[in-house]
Amino acid sequence: MGLFKTVVIGAALYGAYKYATKKDVNGRSMVDDLKDKAPEFMDKAKRFKEDMEMKYTNRADSYTDVKQP
Repeated sequence: MGLFKTVVIGAALYGAYKYATKKDVNGRSMVDDLKDKAPEFMDKAKRFKEDMEMKYTNRADSYTDVKQP
């Protein structure tokens, strides 16, 4: 059973690799498109991180004004 599972998983990974690297009519693959868009994705992720840090900082500051009796 373990050998069969390994063969099936290997075949699925091979098929996914072939599909992702298959060239279209323009001679580009999905992997090429992801490589070109990677810097844009990184910039979006950095902006999202900064926005979340600002929201967290603002929320934490609002609770520091509450005084304990």
